Amino acid sequence: MAKPDHLLTPREAAAATGVSYATIKKWILAGKLKTILTPGGHHRIPESALAPLSTASQNTKPEKGRIESRERFRVVSGRNQLVGTIVEVKIRGILAQVVLAIGEQRITSIITADAAREMQLRKGQTAAALMKATSVMITRV
Repeated sequence: MAKPDHLLTPREAAAATGVSYATIKKWILAGKLKTILTPGGHHRIPESALAPLSTASQNTKPEKGRIESRERFRVVSGRNQLVGTIVEVKIRGILAQVVLAIGEQRITSIITADAAREMQLRKGQTAAALMKATSVMITRV
């Protein structure tokens, strides 16, 4: 008798293949990934169905521009990021004003002077502005 396949939730399948949950859902809806429906209507994915997909996802390479502009800043959970070049850093007292040039636009962030010093922010460096509500955070490459 054959051993039954272990069934994974879409989130578990995403983690196992190294792709996002949204990608797994797209594959399910497109019929690219076969699932078993539970009595409650939830999708479960047999582990054996993931083998070809995890290999395929590892062989696909993102566009060069995407790697340069986005992937290197993925050490932070915030996703509202704009990548640019630091054009000005002013440190006064306990605060620092950091200005990023993003295309023809400028974004100014007020951060602590300690953070600016610790990050060693300098004019000409590449950085990203992370938007969270009304706050803008700076990350350094």
